[in-house]
Amino acid sequence: MLPTLAEVLRIPVVERARPRVVVGEDLLGVTVRWVHIAEVTDLAHLLRGGELVLTTGIAMPDAPGALRRYVEDLASVGVSGIAVELGRKYGAESELPRALLEAAREARIPVIALDRETRFVEITEAVHVRVVNEQLDELRESERLHEVFTRLSVEGARPEHVLREVARLSECPVVLENLNHQVLLCELAGEQPEAVLASWEGRSRTVRGGGRTVHDTTMGWLVTMVGARGQDWGRLVLICGASPSPRQSMLLERAATTLALGRLLERHQESLERQTHRTIIAGIVDRSYSDPQEALVRARAVGVPLDGRSLSGLVLRLPEGGTGLAAQARLSDTAEATARACREVRLPALVGSLDDVRVGILLALPQGQDPEPRLQRLAERVRELVGTGPVLAAGSHTDDIREVRRSFLEARQVGDVALHRPERRPLYRLPDLHLRGLLHLFRDDERLQTYVERELGPLLAYDARHGSDLTEMLRHYLEAGRNKALAATSAHLSRPAFYERLRRIARVLGTDLDSVETCLSLHVALLSLDSVRDRLPGEAP
Repeated sequence: MLPTLAEVLRIPVVERARPRVVVGEDLLGVTVRWVHIAEVTDLAHLLRGGELVLTTGIAMPDAPGALRRYVEDLASVGVSGIAVELGRKYGAESELPRALLEAAREARIPVIALDRETRFVEITEAVHVRVVNEQLDELRESERLHEVFTRLSVEGARPEHVLREVARLSECPVVLENLNHQVLLCELAGEQPEAVLASWEGRSRTVRGGGRTVHDTTMGWLVTMVGARGQDWGRLVLICGASPSPRQSMLLERAATTLALGRLLERHQESLERQTHRTIIAGIVDRSYSDPQEALVRARAVGVPLDGRSLSGLVLRLPEGGTGLAAQARLSDTAEATARACREVRLPALVGSLDDVRVGILLALPQGQDPEPRLQRLAERVRELVGTGPVLAAGSHTDDIREVRRSFLEARQVGDVALHRPERRPLYRLPDLHLRGLLHLFRDDERLQTYVERELGPLLAYDARHGSDLTEMLRHYLEAGRNKALAATSAHLSRPAFYERLRRIARVLGTDLDSVETCLSLHVALLSLDSVRDRLPGEAP
């Protein structure tokens, strides 16, 4: 870390010059990147910012206006301070020109008088050695952090392990949140949960910034975006206090990169047959094959002909729970049991895991036959083999390999929502879902979270800043079918008070609440907000 001006003034060779701060006692925390000796007034174009300018003042102009321009030019390039040695132009007992001091005070540039003559070269050497050593230390620390997080990436460390390492190295609490400012993981570094996480969403919404890494001085938070392939999916927050060090910024950014890479890694442990089936299913769902015929050829090669068949994508959705090898073993066992069920009911199928909690089944049934009886037999046998915990969901049938992706997406939607239903049927389909269930299904999708932020972000931020309830007032209005009188009654407010809230909502959102299309969009956004806040379909808001 670069030395501050206060630290520079404490270097022995500088202390021997008897430095005296004439202007800017409160500005000595500014960092010094370099020391520049200058006996000319036209030097701003030679500087890059962060320099401490050393001068005897011999070339300084006498006219107050020229002195002011001299200081303003230095301020424009961001110098750290001006140190003037007394004894040449300005007598050792005299004060520096008032115009110089007033201009420096207005520009917030510290001015230091050196009461004793000294060799400027000794000052530059001492400061530059300090600066170079600090830069070498930063380089070594960068290499060390690179080694730590490279090892974590190679080992496939889970996110909680990455956060634990950040907290250990920084000795500060660290929090991983999603795009809707909800906590995903945290490491508290010895702090109490209430102190770190209380009212998290509201506080987090106040932290904004244009760059990928920002520091909020009010909150004392260092925040960086987390994402890969151009798609951000969260933020990593280090609660570090007033002024983060370059090391902390570097640490947080390295950790964010490791988290982004970890999300891209697949860590399945399956049989060779399951791996092969999974690869073919993934190629169809992800459209990895340039020619759909390639999928048909590959499936035929593993004994599951798809051409000329009625195709249907099914997803077996497992409940959340377990981590590491135990979770992988559970997924592998479930996939093998599902493949066994397909064989026992004589259904040709590709069976392979889709992710950590889903097993995909691509059924290929003879055309012209009613598939329902065979699907029901499969569902019953799967339940017998894997229990009632997982949910089996079916997508629509299709004769076209290019439509199988849609069938799988449909089955995935059904399975995710059906997992939260109190009743458990052997098999679920899309007609079982309603809008709340569909939105609940996409609650972890960054696109839905981005939609919520775009539609409701200003209103949620306003409520967080002012402690108001405008979001709930908007909910009353929309759930009452835009009937203002009914909504006011529901909100337990007088009509004038409720109407005033609606006008304020319209101003904050910059929209027209009399527009049917606008209100429809806002209502969907509110339902989506309930979903991303983990309210299950049908629960009261």
